[in-house]
Parts: sequence; C-alpha cells; structure tokens
Amino acid sequence: MKRVVWYIERDFLRWVRGKVNVFSSLVMPAAWLIFVGLALPIRFTDNYLDFITPGILVMTMLSAGLSGGTLLMFDKILGFFNKFLALPSPREDILFGKILFTSLRGLIQATIILVIAVLIGAKIYTPLQYGLTYLILLLFGILLSAFSTTLVLYLEDHDSYAAVNTMISMPLFFTSSALMPYSVMPDWLRIVASLNPLSFAIDAIRAADTGAMPVMQIGELGALCVIVTGISVYVFRRVTV
Repeated sequence: MKRVVWYIERDFLRWVRGKVNVFSSLVMPAAWLIFVGLALPIRFTDNYLDFITPGILVMTMLSAGLSGGTLLMFDKILGFFNKFLALPSPREDILFGKILFTSLRGLIQATIILVIAVLIGAKIYTPLQYGLTYLILLLFGILLSAFSTTLVLYLEDHDSYAAVNTMISMPLFFTSSALMPYSVMPDWLRIVASLNPLSFAIDAIRAADTGAMPVMQIGELGALCVIVTGISVYVFRRVTV
C-alpha cells in the first residue's frame, strides 16, 4: 500500500507542476457547460443546464480517465516503466497507483465543473445526492483508468495513443445520453446509447438527482470495474516492455 501511495504522490506532483495541463483539462467541459448548457434552446426540458450537467461531469471523468494512459506512455518512453517493472514490489502497485491517481484527479476536475455549474444556475442537491454522484464518478473513473492504462501497453508511442484516445472519446460521448434523453433519439441511437458505459454513469447521476437510488446502474458500473480491473491486473503481471 505504501508503494501505491508513492506512485500516486509522484503523479500528483508531476500534474500540479504542469499548470497549463491543470487548466487546459477544464476548458472543454467548462465550454460545453456554459455555451451549450446555457445558450442552446432545447424544448424537451425546462432547464437544460440541469439536464446536461451530469453528462458534462461524466465527460470530465472520461477525459481524465483516458488521459491516464498518457502518464504510463511517458514512463515507457522515458524508460521509467522498465525500472518500475524490475522492482521486487508487486506489479499491481504500479497499476493501482495509476488508476487511483487518475480517478482522484478526475474527481478534482469534476468538482470544479460542478461548482461552475452551480454558479451559473444549476440546481443545488442534497449531500446524499452529491455523495451518490461522486460514487458513480469514482466507479466510472476507475473503469476508464484501468482500460486506458492497459491499452497503452499495446501501443508504441504517444501519437498512437493520442489517435486512439480521440477515436474513442468523442464517439462515446456523442452516442451517450449526455445531450438528449432516449425519448427524442432515433431508434438506432437509442440502442447504442443504452449500451454505452457513459450512459450508465449519466443515467445513474440523473436518477440520484431525482432522489432515486440507482442500484442497477451502480451495479453495472461496479461489475464493469471488476472485470476491466481484473483484466488489467492479469495483463500487468505478464507484460514485458
């Protein structure tokens, strides 16, 4: 556990020293929140800002989760990853350190976006509703972090990972329930959105915001986390770089 904390601390120090990265990661979700949530005339809801905020929070975690693979890619390129693998400590420590750092970083960024949403007019919810929101975002962050950290093991350079990142992130976002409810989607998109992991998280947050307990969606995210993290542990135990 101590080594996991060391890996988390190392990545946090590297993150906060890159001040441009800290602020640039917030630009896109903040822009969506302000320019789409406030400016777009939507007729299917009385307050589109409240509707879109869960989607923007999940998009923030999506961006943070997928960028987690970039950390490992730089470690591969600079030669640190080989040295970490040669240490006598379990290889899972590297994986769990990356996953937890990436997820915690995503929660920090999502908190800033949530504050912006409240400041520009989004509804304020109860502590229980916010607690469920953070639980859902954490599960989703772990899922994406485990996936991206494993994916990067099979790619050779940063450009390849950036291309795959772009190829995954935007289609996932636009085929989710982030921007519109299922009732106004075309039939084909409704089917795709209902199977999209982003929709699981978004729908769970929206359900929590209405006072419901999204047990099914949280269970789906939890099951995906266990499966993907288990695959990641298996791959890390056998990886050679």
